Amino acid sequence: MHFNHLFEFLETLQENNSKDWMDANRKYYHQIRDAHIAWLDQMSLKLAEVDQNYTPTTGKKGINRINNNLMFHPNKPVYKDHFGAGLDQQSKQGDFYIHIGVNESFIAGGYYKPKPDLLASIREAIDYNGNELHKILNKKSFQNMFGGLIQTGDELTNAPKGFSQDHEHIDLLKYKTFAVERSLTKEEIVSPKFDEQVIEIYLEMLPIRRYLNKAVTV
Repeated sequence: MHFNHLFEFLETLQENNSKDWMDANRKYYHQIRDAHIAWLDQMSLKLAEVDQNYTPTTGKKGINRINNNLMFHPNKPVYKDHFGAGLDQQSKQGDFYIHIGVNESFIAGGYYKPKPDLLASIREAIDYNGNELHKILNKKSFQNMFGGLIQTGDELTNAPKGFSQDHEHIDLLKYKTFAVERSLTKEEIVSPKFDEQVIEIYLEMLPIRRYLNKAVTV
């Protein structure tokens, strides 16, 4: 299974986080990356089988660069400590994100600190039909899987502009991030049942992703 090798590579990379090391081990990196892309391709096919509205996404398209953007984050290491990839990618919509790293691993979806226009669209959808979102969030299996929306610490204290403090869905309207996350352990990832777990998480996350994606496109 390639995940054991992936973790070994990431651990070694963090001990030698430099362009010189990467240049000397470029073949090693591409072996790991190619194996992960192959797994993402396989995972994409499996997700398409369980969701007729799934947007086919190749591993090569979905995988993120391993380089950190030093122009905006000059104090970060040259290379990331993880492989990140988004599947079910559709233009201007939230994808199904798989993050596997040495310090943290998780699967997430939704909109993390969306731009003002997207945030406004999501709040309009809540104003129109917040009951549907509440129903998704309160489902027992959803709570067991994700616990609720990600708490970022920047939630509003008062009602957002244009909404009343006594709005029936004011608890949701105060959010500035609409995303969920399921943490993963290394043991789960290297398990032979990991693919099944990814599918289970995908299906549980699907209703909220569809709700949010519809909100920003309608």
